[in-house]
Amino acid sequence: MNPKIAALHDRLRELHTRTRETPLFNPVFQLGLEFSRKLETGEIDLAEINALVSALECEGLLARAQKLDRMVAPMAAEENLKVFEKPAADFESFAARWQHPLLHVVFTAHPTFLLTPAQAGSVAEAATEGRVNGDTVCAAPHERTMITLDSEHDAAMAAMSRAQGARDQIVRTLFKQARDNWPSEWKGFAPTPVRLATWVGYDMDGRTDIGWNTSIRYRLSEKAERLTSYAAMLAQDAPEMAARLSAAAEHTGDMAALFAKDLSDPALLSHAANSLTADNPAKIVSLTPIIAELEQMAGDAGEDTAIALLTAAAAMRADGLGMGLIHFRVNSSQLQNAIRRRVDPESKLDLSSQAALNTIRTALEDVKPLNANFAALAIEGSTAIRQFLAMQQILKHVDADAPIRMLIAECEQPQTVLAALYFAKLFGIEDKVDVSPLFETEAALEHGGRFLDALLAEDQYRDYARLRGRVCIQTGFSDAGRFVGQIPASLAIERLQGRLADAMKANGLSGKDGADVAALIFNTHGESMGRGAHPASMKDRLEWPLSPWARRRFVRAGIRLEPEVSFQGGDGYLWFGTPELALATLSRIAETPPTDADIDAPTDQFYRRTDLSLDFYRAIRRVQNRHLVSVTYSRAITAFGLGLLNDTGSRRSRRQSDLASDRKMSLRQIRAIPHNAILQQLGYPVNVIAGFGTAAENNVEEIADLLSTSERGKQMLRLVRAADALASIKTVAAYGELFNSAYWASRPYRGTEKHLTDACLTLADYLTKDDRVGTFRRLASRLRVDAMHLHKLMDAIPGANEEWGPAITDREHKRRSIGVLQALRLALLQHMFLKAVQVPVFSRSNDISREDVLEMVFTLRIDDALSQMRRAFPTSFPSIDDFQIVEGSQYPDGGDSGYHAIRREFIDPIENAYALVLRIGTAIANEFGAHG
Repeated sequence: MNPKIAALHDRLRELHTRTRETPLFNPVFQLGLEFSRKLETGEIDLAEINALVSALECEGLLARAQKLDRMVAPMAAEENLKVFEKPAADFESFAARWQHPLLHVVFTAHPTFLLTPAQAGSVAEAATEGRVNGDTVCAAPHERTMITLDSEHDAAMAAMSRAQGARDQIVRTLFKQARDNWPSEWKGFAPTPVRLATWVGYDMDGRTDIGWNTSIRYRLSEKAERLTSYAAMLAQDAPEMAARLSAAAEHTGDMAALFAKDLSDPALLSHAANSLTADNPAKIVSLTPIIAELEQMAGDAGEDTAIALLTAAAAMRADGLGMGLIHFRVNSSQLQNAIRRRVDPESKLDLSSQAALNTIRTALEDVKPLNANFAALAIEGSTAIRQFLAMQQILKHVDADAPIRMLIAECEQPQTVLAALYFAKLFGIEDKVDVSPLFETEAALEHGGRFLDALLAEDQYRDYARLRGRVCIQTGFSDAGRFVGQIPASLAIERLQGRLADAMKANGLSGKDGADVAALIFNTHGESMGRGAHPASMKDRLEWPLSPWARRRFVRAGIRLEPEVSFQGGDGYLWFGTPELALATLSRIAETPPTDADIDAPTDQFYRRTDLSLDFYRAIRRVQNRHLVSVTYSRAITAFGLGLLNDTGSRRSRRQSDLASDRKMSLRQIRAIPHNAILQQLGYPVNVIAGFGTAAENNVEEIADLLSTSERGKQMLRLVRAADALASIKTVAAYGELFNSAYWASRPYRGTEKHLTDACLTLADYLTKDDRVGTFRRLASRLRVDAMHLHKLMDAIPGANEEWGPAITDREHKRRSIGVLQALRLALLQHMFLKAVQVPVFSRSNDISREDVLEMVFTLRIDDALSQMRRAFPTSFPSIDDFQIVEGSQYPDGGDSGYHAIRREFIDPIENAYALVLRIGTAIANEFGAHG
């Protein structure tokens, strides 16, 4: 460890001992004050703080590499491929096991691109090569690059390409196993161990920057890329077919280029559309005949050639004419607006009413399919209808075989699903589109069971489910975890999954009814503890969103389960950051496949003792809800706006607002990812920990026994212990002291910092009416009471402290490093505050006053504040030498040197300090294991 960092660890440890003398003493804030004093006296400067931040940044990157290594090791391909060499009784059972995917993997565009591309690459390589304890990972530059939708799409495609390569290795291993065991049958084997999908460029929910032509362009570029890779797979063993695929790839690439142009010009749109829809000998819109041809060629080929040909056919069967399947996504309100145009143009119906349901049923019965073209797509004003039109064009002109998912966010009524089904039938694509409602809001989780009962009772929906061969739902852990807490959210989602099994069974859609209808459950969780990613092991990660209890409900009903999970944004793509990591990740999934369930397993005590577990769940939820509706919690979380966070995606984290709105910002204005990220930055994952101890307050012994004897209970304990191991209530309290008027008034009191007296008194006066210090103190007090109950519960759990071992490796080292990072950031924030109040008074402009600029600094709207300061104190002026004037001039005479000194002394230090604040944010997030 860096000697300076080691010394700071020792100092923080020493300061912690003083809390025994005075419980209110805050070691994190004290260390921050010590840094601040040295910084303001010149004993250290920002360059030295930069060196400390770099060292701690390195530790954070190593922590990410260590987590990957811990979760997915070993990395050796030979060892990982052995996972798939499982004996089977006969060819039929072997083929049946691998006919359907163990898991659907979805690469989403969630804004979790915390690491720069160079850092992400270094972390992935370090984990792959086992260099997780050295400092080579730290050589990657920290300078951030602009994140765009195109860069996100490129990153998703790269991750998917590596996943495809890993799957190909698995498929080859399976074919060799089949060949060795069933030499007369193996060529009829058609495995699909994993399916891949993405919604990057197709998710319209909350976005206005993705046009229909963006989605078409991406779909064409994905097709071109995949055709190229198919050609490469077949270049040696089927060169003629490889040439055809290469020609198709070139043609498709040309089409993608046409759709990249400005298609607001009708002439350009017409040219692009006519070129794509025209017959062309190189054009391929279905792989079905090509797959059949490959299988026929394999039947006549030698073993090695046959394996190569059949592996390519398996890839085609899994991915179609793209890098994987695609998911479109719209909001329920968009669908409701669209269906109203068709069935209720005068807006007389309440769409949640029985009358509306009857009207939509009738419309579904009477609907006649309509063909459309790209001109119809271009002029369509409804976002939802544009999505269906785009899907129709893709299925007609890009890939006629691959199904498309239609995800519906905030879907709380069966009418919305039937509306989607109506448009699928209207455009003749209901046989290729899987409509999937998303359950993640409080209301959706509370009433989701009744929703599913009502939806599956609809004759037209059941007919559609039988046509598609599946019932699809999506569950969301991000907003659910934000609104009801992560543990109550997971339990509510688990209950909803069980209700789906019951509803399918009750409505004749189970295997026992002779129906070949699967349950496809897309569990959309993030990469952090607060958004549903269990950190303990891959087994826990897979079982947390789809528990063995829920799986058994489907197996016992004779319903085939198709589990699907998300790997979200840059943090999620790390699991597939190298070919070796991709194979290791899929191998760990295969070791504990989420499709499997032991129907003979005894009932877990957590589900048997519902007299305890239900009350425990409700009590945690009550505590979480009290935080959610509390003005104190909301004000603390939004005290710095989003200023503690880097930009980590192309999608805005919240809408723009004025200063008055900032002061009253609601948690509902902040998306789930930044909300969770702010909790990490403030030092306490409230949405994971809060309520767990309080819920056991009146029944500690029985709850402790229940949790320690239940596998589901143990998973909860592992999650809470991992979060608590990194949590610090003192840090939460420390941020409030930045707004303590008494602190600023007292800081120069002893005369040790006379040069700061005026600045400190200005801050003290300004903050006398600020509410944030009281807000943070109240929040810290509430968290402390709850934490005391948690520690009492943990002490009552048998073996919690001895047999269970540490919650995380190097717990104390990580806590000290995070504490030092927080102290450094507190010092930098104080530096920024002091510099801001020392900027000379300037006049109001565009209704922005000096006080407004100070508030921008306090809420960390630094870019806005710096812009106003630079406007007030410009350093670039027209020069007299710019003009060709014959007559001479003695003025200007050099008496006005401009505002360079103000820039140098105040404005530039604020900018440089804030850059370090953001880098500290990255380092802290890395210690927690994910951005948000």
